[in-house]
Amino acid sequence: MIKRSKDKTHSKFSQYQSTTKAEGVPQIKKVSSAPAAVEHNKVRYIEVTEDQEGQRIDNFLRTALKGVPKSMIYRIVRKGEVRVNKGRVKPDTKLTAGDQIRIPPVRTAKEGDPVNVSNQLTEKLEASILYESEALLVINKPSGLAVHGGSGIQLGLIEALRQMRPHLTFLELVHRLDRDTSGCIMIAKKRSMLRHLHEALRQGQGVSKVYHALVVGRWDATDQKIDAPLRKNELSSGERVVKVQTDGKASITMFKVLRRFANKATLIEAKPITGRTHQIRVHAQFAGHPIIGDGKYGVESINSEMRAAGIKRLFLHAAALTVTLADGEKLHFKAPLENNLSAAIDRLAIEYNQYEKRS
Repeated sequence: MIKRSKDKTHSKFSQYQSTTKAEGVPQIKKVSSAPAAVEHNKVRYIEVTEDQEGQRIDNFLRTALKGVPKSMIYRIVRKGEVRVNKGRVKPDTKLTAGDQIRIPPVRTAKEGDPVNVSNQLTEKLEASILYESEALLVINKPSGLAVHGGSGIQLGLIEALRQMRPHLTFLELVHRLDRDTSGCIMIAKKRSMLRHLHEALRQGQGVSKVYHALVVGRWDATDQKIDAPLRKNELSSGERVVKVQTDGKASITMFKVLRRFANKATLIEAKPITGRTHQIRVHAQFAGHPIIGDGKYGVESINSEMRAAGIKRLFLHAAALTVTLADGEKLHFKAPLENNLSAAIDRLAIEYNQYEKRS
């Protein structure tokens, strides 16, 4: 039974209790070739409903134009081909009920046979629910599951949940986690909840996130603040990466040592004050201690060694979440580590005989 209470922690397990409920994500099929495309050669006009009020135009278009690349959506907005009440808009323009949106002719992916969520994934996600009310759903997302489809992924978390809750007319991600990151993620079941939480995240008040990560080497400072601006970059290969750059966006992460395993590795707590893409991963790398299992910002030789030791994924976990609702009620959630990561911590402790906890 799900309970709502003042200042109460919602968790099915102790912090590092072993559980099989969140590991072994069923394989998500990838699209082997690009789907056929269909031409919408007519201008469309859509009126914004009350449920859609407050949504950004770019997010609205991503829902309305399924299959259209995000780059194309931003291009048609930038060129003024998308109009709201006959006027040009910016991607972050907020919509109001009754707004008339003009959508130009675009080429979208033709929908083929729908991909149905498997019974195995349904059971896994149901078992991973930490909290559910009429307006909010909190899940301990398994590693390996993308939060939404796209880029060759037919079925993500949000698509699976919409199939699992077909009676709901509204179900949207409040925030995102990288595919390989596990842990607490919020899904709004009402537009009012989504607006409240988005504003809380924007203001930096009312939502607090705590991550746990296993990083390379011995992190000496017990507590450390990393204040380093981040900027998205694209390599010549087309790969997108985030780097610390003076002209980047202000980014702050608070780190605290939880356990040290000699000079081999350190279990840390990370609290992002800002919410930039790959922030914790890049700040850990910047501090000289990349996250173990990070194929983008980590050290491959160490990742390979740790894979042999049983750590076969990014060791980054959204361990805890605190949310203040619009009525002032405060909810606390804790998500247990997947079995394989919990076992890896135990093996490191035995091998190095170091449970150097912070006093």
